[in-house]
Amino acid sequence: MTTTVRRIMITLPVALPGPDNPLPPLGEAAGPAATVAGAPPDMAFQLSYGRLASVLPCRVQDGYDRARRPRRVEAIQLANDRLTATVLPGWGGRLYSLVHRDHGELLYRNPVLQPANFGLTGAWFSGGVEWNSGSTGHTTLTCRPVFAGEAEGPDGTPMVRIWEWERTRDLPYQVDFWLPRGSDFLYVGVRMRNPHPHEVPAYWWSNIAVPETGRTRVLAPAGTAWHFGYAGRLEQVPIPVWDGLDRSYPARADHAADYFFELGDRRPWIAALDGSGAGLVHTSTRSLHGRKLFLWGRGPGGRRWQDWLTEPGTGGYLEIQAGLARTQLEHVPLPGGGEFSWLEAYGPLRADPAAAHGADWSEAVRAAEEELAARLPAAEVSAAWRKWRPHADQEPVRILAEGSGWGALEVARAGVTTPGTPFPRSTLGAGQSPWLTLLTTGAFPRPEPSPGADPGHSLVSAPWRRLLERAPETWVTAYHLGVAAWHAQDHEGAVRAWRRSAELRPNPWATRCLARTTANPDERATLYLTALRRTAGLVRERLAAEAAVALLEAGRAAECLAVLDTLPATGRAVLLRARALLAAGDRDGARALFDAGFDVDDLREGEAVLHDTWSRLTTDPLPGRYDFRMHPDDA
Repeated sequence: MTTTVRRIMITLPVALPGPDNPLPPLGEAAGPAATVAGAPPDMAFQLSYGRLASVLPCRVQDGYDRARRPRRVEAIQLANDRLTATVLPGWGGRLYSLVHRDHGELLYRNPVLQPANFGLTGAWFSGGVEWNSGSTGHTTLTCRPVFAGEAEGPDGTPMVRIWEWERTRDLPYQVDFWLPRGSDFLYVGVRMRNPHPHEVPAYWWSNIAVPETGRTRVLAPAGTAWHFGYAGRLEQVPIPVWDGLDRSYPARADHAADYFFELGDRRPWIAALDGSGAGLVHTSTRSLHGRKLFLWGRGPGGRRWQDWLTEPGTGGYLEIQAGLARTQLEHVPLPGGGEFSWLEAYGPLRADPAAAHGADWSEAVRAAEEELAARLPAAEVSAAWRKWRPHADQEPVRILAEGSGWGALEVARAGVTTPGTPFPRSTLGAGQSPWLTLLTTGAFPRPEPSPGADPGHSLVSAPWRRLLERAPETWVTAYHLGVAAWHAQDHEGAVRAWRRSAELRPNPWATRCLARTTANPDERATLYLTALRRTAGLVRERLAAEAAVALLEAGRAAECLAVLDTLPATGRAVLLRARALLAAGDRDGARALFDAGFDVDDLREGEAVLHDTWSRLTTDPLPGRYDFRMHPDDA
């Protein structure tokens, strides 16, 4: 059987990500900072290097709920006589499924698509293999469409290519999938390019979800690992046994944690094997040298999160991952005009179960490593990378799906070329239109929008900021200039620009941003109320939710409740109401809301607000419905 590529539709219960939040995210989004001692020099540098100030210019995706219904989802299927790989171009190019003829499904295939608040920009879903670029955390593209096409690979083998322009770093990337004839391994070629003359912090982790059973063991060629839990400490620990527990069996752990394996100069690989010694193995060329285990743990919070992300009773999962650095808290310098590229391979592995599950860790690793070497030698992976690399520049022979127009806008601005990953002008749309006008005419379109209308996406890189500074001044240009200045951590310049925007024409957008900048809780709440009076529709809902929090923090519970009366009764709004009732002294009213039951659709990973509110209400045990605690310190 020759390798085939075809477009298909699969039907799944889906909760859509919903409309983007038009209010610019002004908070820090670089992920958790870690305290660490004894880090090697390169690691110490990369832990402090390249942290994002915000996820701008991206918008947050928080418009989803948990009302799933069957939907037809576009997919691309790549198959040979041994493997079938399914990719979802509308959902970040996720490798959704990898089925082997003899071994069955090798990945954790989520039976639903349910967004949850895990991503850098909110919406994220579990399962398959996610391609994480940008910065610490789940990519901004995880629930957004990317480009997809078919290209010619090594030996004439057809490849499926996905690509996009990662906006937080302004870096294009591509992921090429191909299946050589008769191969038991899916090859994945990845390339990140820096088209700019200046250095850019780069980040990449391939996030692989696999089924978890009580006997699943994760093996990697390491004797130590960097442990990171939800307390924010990064510490080097022995592997597999640490503090009396064998950490290579994820189902035995009590709480969620990350383990970043210290591979040294060993061949990079990681495997998750069941009780029979069978499962998925992942290996790569050496430039992708990081390896990680993420586990949820058997505590009530971890089990609750697993159910939350899928259907209860469908089985749990863990993640084995591969990255550019030792840990996910690091960023790597990518020189101007440079690129990173590597090859990954995904396939089945069956090791002797007695050895793979034996007490001798070195013997268990050796058994898996020898089986991998027999099935896919390291030299063969390196040779495949060399054969693929010239094909990475070849243009797709047909386009299978389209991503956003932001790459086309950056290509138009910078005049860069990106061989193999076209960003056609035809993808420029309404979001890019005012910025294209600014680029070509030096001014934003006239007439300017009314103050209550969405002023559009903000762009924040230095070249766009310079164009804004030279453009004729309007309330819109001043507002966007403030967002760009804030992202550049020029907070004084941001405040000046937003004040100027409000002077030119009173508008809720600049007023809301000014509210976010003040340290005075009462002033912040008052500014939010001023902004609320000038909005309607979806924007007002998003603004009102922020205003309710500000009023609560200012001790103005009655006004908070009045604002909540104007909002739909989402789970987040019900939780805020409970907190406001508690602040107003109505403990019974707040308890009644918990007893009636609600779900906070956009609950953030690690967010302790449900437990904290409950503990202020009562000494009763936290009901399982609300128990999302990730760390023992939360108890």
